[in-house]
Amino acid sequence: MTFSTKKSAALHESLSNLKTHLLGLAQSETFFYILKRLLQALLTLFLASALSFFIIQLAPGDYLDNLRQNPQISKETLDQLQARFGLDRSPIAQYFLWLKQVLTQGDFGTSFVYRRPVAELLWERIPNTLLLSISSLLLTWAIALPLGIVGAVNQNRWLDRVLRVLSYTGQGFPSFITALLLLLFAQITSPLFPVGDMRSVYHDQLTPLGQIVDIAWHMILPTLALSITSFAGLQRITRGELLDVLRQEYIQTARAKGLPENRVIYVHALRNAVNPLITLLGFEFASLLGGAFIAEFFFNWPGLGRLILQAVQSQDIYLVMASLMMGGMMLIVGNLLADFRSVERY
Repeated sequence: MTFSTKKSAALHESLSNLKTHLLGLAQSETFFYILKRLLQALLTLFLASALSFFIIQLAPGDYLDNLRQNPQISKETLDQLQARFGLDRSPIAQYFLWLKQVLTQGDFGTSFVYRRPVAELLWERIPNTLLLSISSLLLTWAIALPLGIVGAVNQNRWLDRVLRVLSYTGQGFPSFITALLLLLFAQITSPLFPVGDMRSVYHDQLTPLGQIVDIAWHMILPTLALSITSFAGLQRITRGELLDVLRQEYIQTARAKGLPENRVIYVHALRNAVNPLITLLGFEFASLLGGAFIAEFFFNWPGLGRLILQAVQSQDIYLVMASLMMGGMMLIVGNLLADFRSVERY
């Protein structure tokens, strides 16, 4: 058998194995579950977009109402803008025209206020919001997991009671109250903690390392504002999950075998207690956009939250719709990841 024949036979065998693997995957329950959830997601996005669009249309007036109050803008200019943005059509026609652009061209429209494509505006702000949200998520888990473990290990002792009081206090504080208190703290300690924007006025003059430190320093207060309420809830969940696992028979068996307590807790118990918490990451991902809104508003952080608020106030309908669709997509993906993780566990 020649070399080319062997190579051809090996390639044929590889393709055959790949085909068998794909057929097996397509016939699995997991594949049909994911396919069903994706179809549900598409239907949900369609219904959410239609409902959101028509609710926005219920607001009196439109973006051009503010321009009509300016005597320097002629009626011809207003008519041109109305035709350009499609505001001279019925709400149903506007919606299906927008939906057609999204599906066929990936075009979410043009912002009325900024006169720029909506997608460009969102992509400029998304990294800032993700930077703030992910740093808050990491800080939340870095604080909540150890405190939850300490509380479970020291159940009903004074340390556990102190941590529970802190948890209840943190959960009882609304995010905007926390943000206001941190703003007050920044004012008292001024100019130690900067408030407003994410860069200093001399940011461009700094070295690359100095620029990173500058952004990180601006992130301290808004990150804390996002993390305080979240860590309190996660701490309680961690404590409860670990206590449930510690009561299981296999943990009692491991202790009866004489295994060190640290090994029982951190190897056997914690590994199983963390599994439900990993599922929560999907829901945390879904709440990234909404959770950062308050911190961005109070600390003047240039993220999606401020952009969406300005769009709502100015009735910039296409920018609002694109933001809502992105938030809906994050919610669906987060729930899908959480559900898929639950299916894997069982």
